[in-house]
Amino acid sequence: MAEAPRGPALLLPEAEVLDLGSLRPQVLAACRGADPKSARAAVGALLAEAKARANARLAEAYAADPRNALPLTHSQARMTDALVTLAHEAAAAMQPPATQLDAERLAVLAVGGFGRAEMAPQSDVDLLFLYPLKITARAESIIETMLYILWDLKLKVGHSSRTVKDCLRLGREDITIRTALLEHRAICGDRALASELDDKLWSELFRNTGRDFIEAKLAERAERHKRQGGQRYVLEPNVKEAKGGLRDLQTLYWIGKYLHRVASSQGLVQAGLLTAEEYALFSRAENFLWAARCHLHYITGRATDQLTFDLQVEVAARMNYRDTQGRRAVEHFMQDYFRHATRVGELTRVFLTELEARHAKPEARLMGFLNRRKVGAGYKLVQGRLDVMDPARFLKDPLNMLRVFEEALRSGYLLHPNVMRLVASNLSLIDDHLRDDPEAVRIFLRILLDHGNPERGLRRMNELGVLSAFIPDFEPIVAMMQFNVYHHYTVDEHIIQCISVLAQIERGELVEELPVATGILKVGVNRKVLYVALLLHDIGKGRPEDHSILGAQMVRRIAPRLGLTPDEAETAEWLVRYHLLMSDVAQKRDIGDPRTVRDFAKAVETRKRLDLLTVLTVCDIRGVGPGTWNNWKAMLLRQLYAHTVEALEGGLETFNRGRAVEESRAALRARLADFTPDEAAKETSRHYDPYWSGLTTDTQEAFARLLQGLKDDEIRIDLHPEPQRDATRACFALVDHPGIFSRLAGALALVGANVVDARTYTSKDGYATAVFWIQDSEGHPYEVSRLPRLRGMIDKTLKGEVRPRTALADRDKVKKREREFRFPTHVSFDNEGSEIYTIIEVDTRDRPGLLYDLTRTLAANNIYIASAVIATYGAQVVDTFYVKDMFGLKLHAKHRQEALDTKLRQAIAEGAERAQGAPPA
Repeated sequence: MAEAPRGPALLLPEAEVLDLGSLRPQVLAACRGADPKSARAAVGALLAEAKARANARLAEAYAADPRNALPLTHSQARMTDALVTLAHEAAAAMQPPATQLDAERLAVLAVGGFGRAEMAPQSDVDLLFLYPLKITARAESIIETMLYILWDLKLKVGHSSRTVKDCLRLGREDITIRTALLEHRAICGDRALASELDDKLWSELFRNTGRDFIEAKLAERAERHKRQGGQRYVLEPNVKEAKGGLRDLQTLYWIGKYLHRVASSQGLVQAGLLTAEEYALFSRAENFLWAARCHLHYITGRATDQLTFDLQVEVAARMNYRDTQGRRAVEHFMQDYFRHATRVGELTRVFLTELEARHAKPEARLMGFLNRRKVGAGYKLVQGRLDVMDPARFLKDPLNMLRVFEEALRSGYLLHPNVMRLVASNLSLIDDHLRDDPEAVRIFLRILLDHGNPERGLRRMNELGVLSAFIPDFEPIVAMMQFNVYHHYTVDEHIIQCISVLAQIERGELVEELPVATGILKVGVNRKVLYVALLLHDIGKGRPEDHSILGAQMVRRIAPRLGLTPDEAETAEWLVRYHLLMSDVAQKRDIGDPRTVRDFAKAVETRKRLDLLTVLTVCDIRGVGPGTWNNWKAMLLRQLYAHTVEALEGGLETFNRGRAVEESRAALRARLADFTPDEAAKETSRHYDPYWSGLTTDTQEAFARLLQGLKDDEIRIDLHPEPQRDATRACFALVDHPGIFSRLAGALALVGANVVDARTYTSKDGYATAVFWIQDSEGHPYEVSRLPRLRGMIDKTLKGEVRPRTALADRDKVKKREREFRFPTHVSFDNEGSEIYTIIEVDTRDRPGLLYDLTRTLAANNIYIASAVIATYGAQVVDTFYVKDMFGLKLHAKHRQEALDTKLRQAIAEGAERAQGAPPA
């Protein structure tokens, strides 16, 4: 076979995969006596059959050992070597005999990943055809015939034909070509010519250009990371290109090879760029990432590197991950993925700092010396990073395992990899004795509270294992992925993002976006309680139990050890237990209903708790990921906070609908200056109390103008973008009739509008006043230019010209990438949360026609919908309906609730079946 590449063992013996010795005579026999076209077809048939058998054997062997990827990648490369070699020999056999002229020499080399002898099942085959001075007709014919044979085998071949001189010239000009040449490997043909290229590359191109190569590869890496989202914890990572992916490991190897001519990645240890322990991490991460990539290729039958949600589930199953109580197999798999990606990041930091030490320019060192800030006793600066003077002395006092992170925050310097290595390899010093040491607790709290940017210290402590060692309950959530489209980060990174948001608010950086939270912190709260509660609020995730309750129980044990007094620990425990309460009430309940506010105020009890919970809730939502926080959520939380402050300070009994009604009527009268006294009196007396307490004066004014002179056969619509709410307000006025809410929901679904909130009221004189707040597919108010089409579709639907159920059939579908999410449907009935309505809450998977299906089912069962509140969490939605029966009563009868529960679930199931069966979006 071809020159044996260095690397890991093969998955199967070569002869069991593709036996070159037995296949060669058959290939050469097919070339004898046949015309070139027939010969090529015969060779192609032989090789195609051999390739199919080889791939089947490799796939079967890999399925039996699905996490052992490097032997597979090496076997794929060996098999491809054999195919290229046989194609070359066949192509040469189809030509007239060689004339022995030096000009007819031809070498076939593998470059890029193929040159490295690492190939996934669908990897490209990158070939370099090397000739001496000028390509001859015979060589051209061999190359052309080879390529046709390989293309007939359905191989994706990238190729170039060059002289040695061409390679050197193009390598100087293009860093991508230079990198490909760095990994060249002779497969077949003229070995002397291949050897000449090897010698000249190392003596004329690679030599003395190391700094340029490093700078180019690091710039390329930075640009690639930017394209992939800029951070490690993206929801659907690219195993090859993403931060912490295979390309990052390959970049380390390329640089090491370029500088030290190492034959494999293991040579990085001999070169002193990685320790043996670090190389073990390198190998484990490399094997895991290759395993995931190879499974992606097998599943899709093409060169797929993106771990989309649907593929994550399949890869996890193929790698033998299993569901456990409270967590799915895919979540375990992705936790391992993110832990390996984190290790890759650490290795990259260590590697690059070592390089910097060797290759830093003298003037850069001088400037660094002149600009130094002072560091504490026992520390020194190395390459502008914090290092320890005496490692042995450092380790004698275990408190230094924490002190070093505080010193880094205090001085503003990054940690030197020497320190990272020292800390990571001595985590056993952080034992129960240290955890209980009051001084250790004081250092940890100073990291959290005293330096203004705690997220920097916490993230480095987390990556090095210090945070989990100091708070062992934190370890299970490190790199824990939550398999839904809502959470953008792993649990530990989400917590650190939340801490970062809190620090930004304290630094006064979010005054305009978060005026309430900023004002609360300016007045003053117990910062220690707030930071500790935020650090621990999701610590109970990943278990079968409710993570808020379990987390609170854990905080009861952890908080005193972190230096909180009994009163502070009790408050922190309460905050963790109820950390979702304010978000749930604001997003899932009608906060215009005084009963909602009174019940929330009773649960919170004190202004101190309200202030702490408000800030924690804001940080929690913003820490979910980019785009999660918006003006709509901000408005809901501000409104709930203001109402609750009023209820707590004025007394719960004073916060009632009656006072709100009178204030609301007076405010509207002031707006209707152009109405006659009779018209104004008619408008302020035609509505029931819930209308006055449930809508803003702006919305009431819009309805007053829509209702003025409205005819019985007329439908009036007012569409008004409200950027301060990140939504468009859609008001409808028409004669009331059963099912009006459902028809409106259907019309809005047809134009692709996402309903985030809705209210409908019937006036005393029989008119329906319905208002919906809607967003476009990007979560923003509709652009003014799109409003006419929106108005036209709504009008057609209300007039019966378009039937929503039929029209929605082709649009009501679940995206393929989101089909693997599991959202069990929950339906609940609450007769206590509102004074006059039953609250029906439906928690299920979201899809475009869901709201229409639910409201149509309620209407068909003679249920009057007064309002709907829609809370969306990625692919999950909670639709809350405030309803009465046809007699205006709550739904108290158990049998009626059960019957309605069944029908709602049936509507969801039928709609989900339609959506799953529809073509993917």
